[in-house]
Amino acid sequence: MRKFILILLGFLPTLIKAQTPVPDKVVVLTFDDACISHYTYVAPLLKKYHFKATFYVCEFPGWPDSSKYMSWAQVKQLSEWGFEIGNHTWHHQNLNEVNGKQVRQEIGYIEQQCSSLHIPKPTTFAYPAYHSSDTALMILRDMGYRTARTGGDRAYDPAKDDPLLIPSFTLLQDNQQLFYDALSQAKDGKAVVFTIHGVPDAAHPWVTVPPELFESDLKYLHDHHYKVVSMKQLEQMIRK
Repeated sequence: MRKFILILLGFLPTLIKAQTPVPDKVVVLTFDDACISHYTYVAPLLKKYHFKATFYVCEFPGWPDSSKYMSWAQVKQLSEWGFEIGNHTWHHQNLNEVNGKQVRQEIGYIEQQCSSLHIPKPTTFAYPAYHSSDTALMILRDMGYRTARTGGDRAYDPAKDDPLLIPSFTLLQDNQQLFYDALSQAKDGKAVVFTIHGVPDAAHPWVTVPPELFESDLKYLHDHHYKVVSMKQLEQMIRK
């Protein structure tokens, strides 16, 4: 019986559902892959609009290349500006292709880097290429992660969705209608989470977002009074 209780306790983080509904018009902005444009362009623009966001960092193959990726000093600066730093694995590793030990290494490396720079320990995770696995879920729970983001192009319903499998909408240069369609779902207790890569993305042009389009989206969120938050702030809302 004692062993059975301990096993259940290990699953508690994903069994907790929202205590109160998420307010209408809540939007979470998340940025993947530590693109240099996150530091040079995105963060200053977010500060202009007083928006929060979560930056999921990794050391992509080819890192460090200052023309494409942020340095750890720049990641630290994002944290000092008040943005949340999340874990996106060391090597942007597909978690379906590695064993549990390697999953822990991939996650643990980002934690070590954050600790060495006095960046708060990440409590949110983003699955590289949206690939999750049962092993990764168990390890994330064990390592104390509170939320994890995937894809799916649908709104997040805290009353139904596992907080370690939060869906998101991926913004690209040619799917502007998706942005508006997604925002129409930010109601009835649901939140809309956006995944954005580089603005622009020099390393991966197929997921780039043009700067002028990105700024237009931020202006729309501001002018239409959306509450733009980080993943940590969303987590605090759903666990009141």
